[in-house]
Amino acid sequence: MDMQTSVLKPRLSFWQLWNMSFGFFGIQFGFALQNANTSRIFATLGADPENLSWYWLAAPVTGLLVQPIIGYLSDNTWHPKWGRRRPFFFIGAVLAAIALFLMPNSTALWMAVAVLWMMDAAINVSMEPFRAFVGDKLDPSQQTAGYAMQTFFIGCGAVIASLLPTIFESMGVSNSAAGGVIPETVRYSFYAGGAIFFLAVCWTVFTADELPPADMEAFNRERKQSRGLGVALKEIVGGFGQMPKTMVQLAFVQFFTWIGLFAMWIYTGTAVADSIYGTRDAQSLAYQEAGNWVGVLFAVYGGVSALAAFLLPVFARYTSRKTVHAVCLAIGGISLASIYLVNDKTGLILPFIGIGLAWASILTMPYAILAGSLPAKRMGYFMGLFNFFVVIPQIVSGMLLGQISIHVFGGHAVLTLVLGGVCMLIAAVLTLRVTDKAAPVKAAI
Repeated sequence: MDMQTSVLKPRLSFWQLWNMSFGFFGIQFGFALQNANTSRIFATLGADPENLSWYWLAAPVTGLLVQPIIGYLSDNTWHPKWGRRRPFFFIGAVLAAIALFLMPNSTALWMAVAVLWMMDAAINVSMEPFRAFVGDKLDPSQQTAGYAMQTFFIGCGAVIASLLPTIFESMGVSNSAAGGVIPETVRYSFYAGGAIFFLAVCWTVFTADELPPADMEAFNRERKQSRGLGVALKEIVGGFGQMPKTMVQLAFVQFFTWIGLFAMWIYTGTAVADSIYGTRDAQSLAYQEAGNWVGVLFAVYGGVSALAAFLLPVFARYTSRKTVHAVCLAIGGISLASIYLVNDKTGLILPFIGIGLAWASILTMPYAILAGSLPAKRMGYFMGLFNFFVVIPQIVSGMLLGQISIHVFGGHAVLTLVLGGVCMLIAAVLTLRVTDKAAPVKAAI
C-alpha cells in the first residue's frame, strides 16, 4: 500500500487552505515582476530585439533542471519540525529575495541575465513543492479547491506586483531610463517584491503543518535506499517511462499553452510600444510608459484570474474539468490574437480579461487533473517532472520566436502575439482528448 494514501486527510477549513496557499502570493510577486519587467530591463541595458527571447532562456532552463530535482528531494525529506515541503519553501524564499534585490541593480546586460538565472532557480525551489503540498494535504475531492486557492493568491500577487512601477511613478518616483539606467520605479518595485516574497512564504512555513508518513520506518528505509547521486539520477530519469497516460496527454496541452504564454510575456511590451505608442526605442520615455501600461494590463489578467479561481470549480462540477479548461484556453487564444486588431491602449484591457480567464484555468485545472492520476509518495517528483512540459516549450520559444518575429513578421511583435494565440487554440482542442480521473469537485471551499 502507498504509505501516503493510508493517512487520514481531513477536510480543511477555508483558513487552513488560506494559510497553506498564502506563500504563492509572495512567489507571484517574483514571477510578475520578472514577466512584466525583464524584457524592459534587458532592452534598457541594450539588448538586441532579435536576441531578446534567447536571454529569456534562463528562466525555462533553470526550471527544467531544478524542479524535478527539488521534487525528488522533497519526496525523500522529513523533519519533525519543518516537515517535507516547507524546508524548500524557506530556502527558495531567501534566495529569491536576494535575487529580486540584485536584479534592478544590474549595470550590464550580462549581469541582468545572470541574475535572472539565479532568480528563476530560487523561485522554482519555493514553487515546485507548493504544487505537491496540495496533493499531500488534501483529499482528492478538495484538491481542485486547493489549486484554486493557489490561483487566487497568484492573481492577487500579480495585480499588485504588476502595478508597482505605476504606483511608484504616481508617488513621484522617476520612470526615466536616461543613459541606459534602470528606472527607479522598477528598482523600488523589485525591492518591495523581494520583501513581500520572503514574508509571504514565511507565513505558510510557520502557519501550515504537514502530514507525516503513515509508516515512518518504511519511509526511512526507502529514503536510505534512495541516497546516493547515482540512485537519485536513475530514479529521476527513469520516471519518464513511468508517466501516467493522463500526464502524457496533458504534456501536449501544456506545450502549446506555454508557447502562447511565453510569446505574451516576451513580446507584449515591444508590441504595445510599437503598435500603440509608436516607438521601438527602448531609451525613450514613450517606451518606458508603454512598459508601465503593460504592467497595468498584466495586473488586469492577474486580477481576473484571482476572481475566476473560485468560479472555475463551480463550472467544473456541472461540466468537467477538461471542458472548463478547453473553453478557457479557447477564450485566451482568441483574446491574445485579437490584440492585433486594437489600436488604443484602453482597448487592450478587454483581451487581457480573456487572457486572465485562461490564466486562472492554466494554474488550476491541469494540476487538479494530474494530481488524481499520480502515486502519492512520488507526488513531488512527478509534479516537478510535469514542469518539463512547461519549460520545454519556453526553450523552443526562446530559440525560435526572435527569429520569427524579426525575419517573418518584420519586427512587428504584435504578430508574434497572434502566433501565441493560435498555439493556445491548438491547446484547447488537445484538452478535449485528456483522460480525467475526476474525483467529485466541491464548488465551495
